[in-house]
Parts: sequence; C-alpha cells; structure tokens
Amino acid sequence: MGKYDLFLQRFEQLLEQQDARVQRLKSEGDFIDYKSLDKLIIGVIGGDGIGPMITKQAQRIMEFLLKKPVEEGKIEIRTIEGLTIENRAACNKAIPDDVLAEIKKCHVLLKGPTTTPQKGDPWPNIESANVAMRKELDLFANVRPVKVEEQGIDWTFFRENTEGAYALGSQGMNITEDLAFDFKVITSPGAERIARAAFDFADKNGKTRVTAVTKANVIKTTDGKFLEECRKVAAEYPHITFDEWYIDIMTAKLVDEKRRKDFQVVVLPNLYGDILTDEAAEFQGGVGTAGSSNIGKRYAMFEAIHGSAPRMVREGRAQYADPSSVIRAAAMLLAHIGYAEEADKLYAALDICGNRERKLVMTGRDDGATGEEFADYIMATIETM
Repeated sequence: MGKYDLFLQRFEQLLEQQDARVQRLKSEGDFIDYKSLDKLIIGVIGGDGIGPMITKQAQRIMEFLLKKPVEEGKIEIRTIEGLTIENRAACNKAIPDDVLAEIKKCHVLLKGPTTTPQKGDPWPNIESANVAMRKELDLFANVRPVKVEEQGIDWTFFRENTEGAYALGSQGMNITEDLAFDFKVITSPGAERIARAAFDFADKNGKTRVTAVTKANVIKTTDGKFLEECRKVAAEYPHITFDEWYIDIMTAKLVDEKRRKDFQVVVLPNLYGDILTDEAAEFQGGVGTAGSSNIGKRYAMFEAIHGSAPRMVREGRAQYADPSSVIRAAAMLLAHIGYAEEADKLYAALDICGNRERKLVMTGRDDGATGEEFADYIMATIETM
C-alpha cells in the first residue's frame, strides 16, 4: 500500500457521501408557500425546566397579535406536549415517535429550551432534541435577527447550517505528525437554497438589500461557488439590491456607525455566520438576549438559545424567568410567515420594555417582575403603537 492510499480511500468515501447528498438536495421540492395554505399551523413546544413557563408567555403574545387570522381560521396555534427530558428518557429517544408525528403536522414551531444529558446526569445519553429536530426536519438555515432601533441596526443573518467548514469537522485527517488536513464543502443546491431563503425573507418583509459575505477572493473554489449561487438567485429579485463583502472587512463594518445602518439581510456560510452573529448579538445585549431559528423548505423552528435552567425550577423561581429570548423568537416566527407588521411591533415593544423604558425589570427572583407581568407589559405597549 502506498504512503497515502489509506487517506485517499477515506477521501474517496467522503466524496461519495457528499455526491449522494447533492443528488438528494437536487430532488427537493420548493419552499412552502404559506399564502397557499388553507390553514397555517403553529406548534408550541414548552420543553424542559423554565421552558413551559417562558414559552407560555410568548404564546400569549402570539395569540394577541394573531387574534384576527386565528378567529378567521387562517392560523391555528397548537400546543405540543411530550418533548420533556422525562418522556425522552423513558422512550430512550431524542424525540419520541408520537411527539415527532405531532411536530410534523405543523408548519412552524416555537420551542422552549430542552435538556441535553451530560455525564453525571440521571438520564440516558440520548441525542440533543435540537440536533435531532434539525436532521428530521432538514432545517438547513440558522436565522438570527439583531435589532437596536436607537442605533439604526436592523439586521437578519441567514447562516447556512449543513455545509461549509463545519460540515466535515470530525472528518479531518492527520496525514503525518506535521501535516493535518480538514475539509470544507459547498454544494450548488445547498448554497442556492440558503440564498433563496434570504431573498424570500427580504421579499416578504419589505427589505431592500441582501448582502453575501464570503472570502471568495482567497478561498476561490468553495466560497466562489457560494457567491456564484447567491448571484444567480439575486438575478431573480431585481427589486432587491444585492452586494458582496468579504468576512474580514464585514466584521469591521458592523462596528462602523455610518456603514452598519445600510445592512439589512446577510447570507453567509457556516463558519462566517458563527463569527458574525456572535459579534452582532453584542449590540443587542449579548447572545443570551437573542432568539434563533432553523429554517427548512417544509418546516421551520424558532427557539430560545439559552438552557432550561433546572435550578430555577428547583428553587421555585420559574415564574421569574425572563421570557425575552423566546418572545424574540416569536417575533422571528411572525416575520417568517409574512406577518411583518406584527413582527415589527413586537421587536419595537421588546426594545422599549427591555432597554429604553424598563418600567418592569426581570431579575430572575422575587425582587423583579414575573414572566407573565413582562408579557402583559409588552402587550400593553403594543396597544399604544
């Protein structure tokens, strides 16, 4: 056997796997058209720990904002039970079969935090419910909005979830003691669908600019393919301005007070998206205040990105948990399904109640507001708009 034969065999296996994946992606249908549905079903999943408490408040706000379409039968908001660590452990599955069946009856999901067992926990070593859901529902786009009105910031990032530098992160090879290889993969259908998700969002929500971020001047093949697919999709949306930036200068422009106001929707590969969204979240108060979403062609899931805080439950403080993150996720959900006006009102109310006016303060303890009181405050604020 030659010096590199083993590594060449492993590389050939990776090529075969990725080529098969490309063929699967090519056979996918189009993105779901929510306007074509007789009834859009929103599933609400409480999750673990403080999850049910904070998600309940976000559900109340959605029901408040969507009262008319719900009464008209255009939208149904449905509670999905059973995605708890106790039930998942009993079934020894990341998502029990009956729960997954109910999830797949919905079009979009609002999800509270779920517990992922770690060493020393009393639970079996089951897979993360989030990871399992992304696989089962093919949620390839991670979407994060950042909005700070007083700074003129209104950004929505579309980070590709399944390709790029992270996709084969565990498949790298140490060729010799001094030589290591990792792999980065970009496919035409994978890049096309994230670009289309970004432009479709911009089109539905009155955005006028989409920005692609790569390092295509240096990483010419993979980043070049990503940029090429973005350009193709951009040509189908001539009413939306499309521009291109490199990741290094883009990180600088987000802190440029004059230029950062120009950006609206940003589409980018996985690694660059990870870097830029963490930087962007700092303008909003850090990653703990951010909602997050995972978008696919058939399904979409919106969630709080913090943990389930079991200690708060054990100490009887769950009612004081801050629901801002999952409420922000609900605003993202509204924007995704085309209710841009309602989403904008909710974003504005979150900014007023959480940053500017702050008539109520969340402390996580009985010296602060409850989640229910904060949700009431948000709805009262919206009513004045």
